[in-house]
Amino acid sequence: MQVSVNNLSYRYPHAAAPVFDGFDFNADAGITLIKGFSGCGKSTLLRIIASLIPVPKGTVVTTSPHGFGSSTFLREEVGFVFQQLNLLPLASVRRNILLALELANKPSALADEWIQALGLEKLQHKKPTKLSGGQQQRAAIARALAKQPSILLLDEPTSGLDHLNTQIITQALTNKLPKSTVCLIATHDNRLDPIADEILDFNSFLPVEEHLQEMV
Repeated sequence: MQVSVNNLSYRYPHAAAPVFDGFDFNADAGITLIKGFSGCGKSTLLRIIASLIPVPKGTVVTTSPHGFGSSTFLREEVGFVFQQLNLLPLASVRRNILLALELANKPSALADEWIQALGLEKLQHKKPTKLSGGQQQRAAIARALAKQPSILLLDEPTSGLDHLNTQIITQALTNKLPKSTVCLIATHDNRLDPIADEILDFNSFLPVEEHLQEMV
């Protein structure tokens, strides 16, 4: 899989300055970390690539056989873990994963593989509200990975997590992620640097808020 963002322009509603103005970005298979200060557009870029945010100017092109932005593209090609996680609160961990597989037309047996990979065996029949933050994060990542997406988008997947939970997540990504998958991770976490094939640093080409620089 390949993803190409071309001449992208986007402005938040009622914002004075655009987040992106003629932005170009190409992602090949592998793990790419997207870094930068808070509010620079990391999460927005992931949502645009997932076709969850329409853009007034520019294109996103993938090598997917399904049309970008189509329901099939979202169900079968894209795995997304939001900062809010969005696990179904009344369904067990296992049921959350099985529902994702059903929507993606993937075999239910894949649930066991990813429950094991993320260390969720003893938690699979619990509801998300009964899990710790790290356990919920692992469950959300297992749900996204189980459908074997061609494009995996992770928004701060290890933010606030302890070293052990972070290790479990990084091991799953490095050992189990198909080599053909485009994995984009928006993060501030330097612990993820060793698993990256590429790092896109927004700070290198986006203006830092000057008033913050003056404060320090």
